[in-house]
Amino acid sequence: MLPSVPGANLPVRRILRISSGKYARFADGCSVVTIGDTAVMVTAVAKQKSQNASFLPLVVDYRQKSAAAGRIPTNFLRRELGPSEKEILSARLVDRSIRPLFPAEFRYDTQIVCNMLAIDSANPPDVQAINGASAALALSDIPWNGPVGAVRVGLVDSEVIINPTRKEMQLSTLDLVVTATRQNLVVMLEGRGNVVNENELRMAIKKGTKEAQLIINGIERLQKSHGKPKRALEPLPAVEEEIQHAVRTMSEMRLREIFRDYSHDKFSRDQAVSKTRTDTIDKVWSSYPNADPGLISETYNKFVKSVFREMLLEDSRRCDGRGLDDLRKISCSVNLHKPLHGSALFQRGQTQVFCTVALDSPESALRLDPIASLDSGMKSKNFFLHYEFPPYATGETGKIGPIGRREIGHGALAEKGLVPIIPNEHPFTIRLTSEVLESNGSSSMATVCAGSMALMDAGVPVQEAAAGVAIGLITKYENNDTKHLEDYCILTDLLGIEDYMGDMDMKVAGTRRGMTAIQADIKVPGIPLKVVMESLQKAMEARFKILDLMDESISTARTVRKDCWPVTDRLVIEPHQRSKLLGPGGTNLRRLYLETGVQLTSDDETSFRIFAPSEAAMHEAKEYLENLLKAEKIPDLEFGAIYTARIVELRDTGVMVTLYPSMPPTLLHNSQLDQRKIAHPSALGLQIGTEIQVKYFGRDPVSGYMRLSRKVLQGPATAMIRNLDRPALGTASATAAGSSSGTNQTNNGMEDVKS
Repeated sequence: MLPSVPGANLPVRRILRISSGKYARFADGCSVVTIGDTAVMVTAVAKQKSQNASFLPLVVDYRQKSAAAGRIPTNFLRRELGPSEKEILSARLVDRSIRPLFPAEFRYDTQIVCNMLAIDSANPPDVQAINGASAALALSDIPWNGPVGAVRVGLVDSEVIINPTRKEMQLSTLDLVVTATRQNLVVMLEGRGNVVNENELRMAIKKGTKEAQLIINGIERLQKSHGKPKRALEPLPAVEEEIQHAVRTMSEMRLREIFRDYSHDKFSRDQAVSKTRTDTIDKVWSSYPNADPGLISETYNKFVKSVFREMLLEDSRRCDGRGLDDLRKISCSVNLHKPLHGSALFQRGQTQVFCTVALDSPESALRLDPIASLDSGMKSKNFFLHYEFPPYATGETGKIGPIGRREIGHGALAEKGLVPIIPNEHPFTIRLTSEVLESNGSSSMATVCAGSMALMDAGVPVQEAAAGVAIGLITKYENNDTKHLEDYCILTDLLGIEDYMGDMDMKVAGTRRGMTAIQADIKVPGIPLKVVMESLQKAMEARFKILDLMDESISTARTVRKDCWPVTDRLVIEPHQRSKLLGPGGTNLRRLYLETGVQLTSDDETSFRIFAPSEAAMHEAKEYLENLLKAEKIPDLEFGAIYTARIVELRDTGVMVTLYPSMPPTLLHNSQLDQRKIAHPSALGLQIGTEIQVKYFGRDPVSGYMRLSRKVLQGPATAMIRNLDRPALGTASATAAGSSSGTNQTNNGMEDVKS
């Protein structure tokens, strides 16, 4: 029997169903979450024996199957290959929602697999994967302090919508994922906004947290009736109290001196802590030779963290000398290298980011795969950001290879922060690259700051500048009761060591008018809404200060053109000139691109868009096109007039004729050659070079080809014949020539007027 419970009866009567017991029964836990016609199956499996790791080895795999949407992959093998960017971001979303609720002593290899069973065109599956993982862990025997509930929150006309459909999301100014646990504790936030007011953001977070409680209640009912008993945890190796006391005695004073020495930077502080670690472990081990050095090292690490946190709560002074709300020293510069379309360098403390902007043709837009297009509603992106974090940014060595999950996540967050300020209509594709040259905390938010200035330096008419800042948190509580915090402090502009030692890393990007992106990684089992709201206020105040400093370098988009900027134009031609412009197989366009770097893109039969990498290239291309299309003046043809045509080619279907020398040949079909039905033009004795008289009936409105007929002239005619295939003569000379040659009178009495 398949147990099923409604997770939430949403305001628009959307039912979320969570079921278990039918699929994947060998897994430790399995659930299927259904909303609309979208169904996601999530399994949870953990090994029975610990790997003696010092952390939780948790892996989340999210696979968005083409078969679930009734599609076939478009790659060469026609099967799913490595994870796409969308799959990686969704897996990170699930990971950050469930990781904080595992017990500290749980260190077993654990894998969560999110498998798409069916995807409809209305309900995205990523948020439901979080609920599925929550249900699978709750139903399993894996120790976990859940469940959690997750909802997507939209904002349409200042009205909050829970789990909006894709159509509603197109009208929404907010796309926010809220994960919460019992007692309205926030576990994870992830979202983007079209410059959303802070008050509306707070309202959306509160509403999302409240709605998540309905999902949590449903999972708890399902767990109570069908859940497995939780397995017993192996206790971590105990450390004798004497060893703990020895570690404290030998290192506490030295650590406090290090953290109060404000002259330290990232490396000197780390070296001092590392030296203290080595000395402490050696001395303790020499005093207790039977002790495990690994346990002594782990004890020292825990003690360093506790000292660091205690000092922050006691002194309200940070290890670099700043107050809780102070920013690090910020410096900015733009227009760093002449060949670049736009560039900026943003330095905040020991975090340094170099951003460049490249403007290219619309054909360079990033094409999305069919499943990503179905999920996002976009087929391509004309603005995208690429984020790079090389090993030297932290003074390390390492292999520079394929981009990692962390880089994809940081780049996606920075891109969300900048998308709302990009104009909707822009003639170029914009690629923003971010290179982290130094890193000591919040490089993704530094990317937002540098990227905003680089876009303005490139002349992109951004609506307003955007900036970002990271907010940290240090808490004090007992027995995992984070609802009732004994003490806490909020840290503005997070350092790397504060991120590592702290309980939260909330990144908020936006403009002066509101939020554009938010991401909150919370390391404790949820934080109260009060702390979240205070953090948002601190982020807004810091953002205004950063924007003021950025305005000193550049405040509006550059209007004076750079020589390296690309340009666009439009070319309109006659329909019959298209083949001459393209050349055989498009050779003329390829030659134009190779010689000048200019691209021509067809909008319709007569209109082309021209993209040139520079003004000089545009002038060269226009000269090339002018020479290519240069020809004598094309005469205006009169509807219903009779013209002399010259046969240039015989075909089975008719003859190819021209009315004037530069005219591209057009087909005169067999059906229009004679009133009798003929199978081939040779039946009428027609040959190449023969001149015949035809009547002109304009151009076909679809193909643009001339409509000519010889058949209609088989009977009596009164119209004048116009011969366009001879050089133009003056009126007097034309009359004289006609009278001398005797050719100006035809058998049917019509005059041949030369033009």
